[in-house]
Amino acid sequence: MVEDFIIQIANEGILVLLIISGPPILFSLAVGLMISLFQAVTQIQEQSLTFVPKLIVVFGTLAILGPTLASMMADFSRICFDGFASVVGR
Repeated sequence: MVEDFIIQIANEGILVLLIISGPPILFSLAVGLMISLFQAVTQIQEQSLTFVPKLIVVFGTLAILGPTLASMMADFSRICFDGFASVVGR
């Protein structure tokens, strides 16, 4: 029973991790690709040109999706603590 609970929590934890980290990474990837194409076309090789827009996009994504992602993390934490209490209480 305890082993099943640990495996279930680990699986849910990995899923929550992927869901939470996915949007910022995907938006950063898209912006990086567009900027790389722009740099290839214009032959500009400035490294800060790729870093600053990605940073802005990641912070913007987290600002927009932050409440949703935080509620997902809070729900997962609540499930973990409730489950740990039931397993330890036995």
